[in-house]
Amino acid sequence: MPEPNSQLQTLQEENQRLRRAVEELSILNDLARAIGASLDSKEIMQTIIRRSLRAVNAEQGVITMVEEQSADPMKTLVRAVTDSSQQEQFHLHQALVGWMHLHKKPLIIKSPQSDERFRGVRWDESIHSLVCVPMMVKSELKGVLAVYNKKEGKEFTDDDQRLLAILAAQSAQIVENARLNERDKLFFKMEQEVRLAAKIQSDLLPQSVPSIPGYEIASTNIPAQEVGGDHYDFITIDGQRIAICLGDVSGKGLPASLLMANLQATLRSQAFSDPTPQQCIQRANTLLFQSTSPEKYATLFYCVLDYQDHQLTFTNAGHEFPFLVTRNREVHRLQKGGLPVGMMESFPFEQESRSLLPGDLIVISSDGVAEAMNAEREQFGDGKLGELIQELHEGTAVEVMSGIVKAVKDHTGTSPQMDDVTLVVLKRLE
Repeated sequence: MPEPNSQLQTLQEENQRLRRAVEELSILNDLARAIGASLDSKEIMQTIIRRSLRAVNAEQGVITMVEEQSADPMKTLVRAVTDSSQQEQFHLHQALVGWMHLHKKPLIIKSPQSDERFRGVRWDESIHSLVCVPMMVKSELKGVLAVYNKKEGKEFTDDDQRLLAILAAQSAQIVENARLNERDKLFFKMEQEVRLAAKIQSDLLPQSVPSIPGYEIASTNIPAQEVGGDHYDFITIDGQRIAICLGDVSGKGLPASLLMANLQATLRSQAFSDPTPQQCIQRANTLLFQSTSPEKYATLFYCVLDYQDHQLTFTNAGHEFPFLVTRNREVHRLQKGGLPVGMMESFPFEQESRSLLPGDLIVISSDGVAEAMNAEREQFGDGKLGELIQELHEGTAVEVMSGIVKAVKDHTGTSPQMDDVTLVVLKRLE
């Protein structure tokens, strides 16, 4: 028969175990209530850390989220300390994250400087002990909860490690759900921005081509994404002149659309004041430079057609050189101009004039035409484009444009379109 002292000790140990179990259940229930209704991941993680510090009587806690596919695979999102006056902030060491990736189980370190598992790791001298536990979702490591330095100079115990592991296991899915919800909201916001940018771009593009006496004109814009960076415009100056421009702004999405709107408004205001193409581009360049950030710029071909005198005056601001094919199929490139607009505050752009004879054909394109690639990563190329325009020369402006688009699509085949395809075709009638 067991001794009375032995029985009493057993009962005391059992009572202590039951009290600890009740305390742990209370901690878990409080945490579940505190984080269950929130959809803010940082607020949830802050609550987890505060409850964890209280549960194991630690000085500081950190949650480090792990991104599997990111340039920054680990990111400390939330930290907390028990004393707001404490200035020192501990960061989870990369070696610990690597250990968690490998083992995916709780870890207690009672003497970091002498722990053989992390030989060579330089620890902060004020870190005396720590506990790390993984935050797992469907067997995948999503984050690491770490607490540092038990108060009053004590050491963390196996019970502390076990309790933190339970807290992390119970809360990991809630944190992940909140993060996924936030990502969904961000994705929805991005979709709204894309739709807005697409509408801005659509509204900026001409809804129809102008009727020019003695000429045919055709145009198209096929964006590679829902929102592209190409733009073209027709600006009637007076009863015998029209400005034609085609450009490619830097960037994509809403910023590119806003830059495009800025550029179009600038060009239109300059065109209506009736400067030469050279003056128009110089002024537009200065205004764009002064009103945008340094990385914003645009390549641009801008010309003015006098359809009574049949003179085409142009300047090319860093854009693809348009093709001029004469009625006897001689090929010329329209190169005179300078740098893309917006790159330098002042630049001496040049201009040139050409007389257009009956049958002359001009093709203005974006770089998405010549640089279109097939599955073998072979570009369509300027040479092939020039030969194609010579072959299509006898057709109407619409037929030339359609023939180029078809040839580019045949070249790329099933390969995805990597850049916008934009064309303006102008032909003087016979």
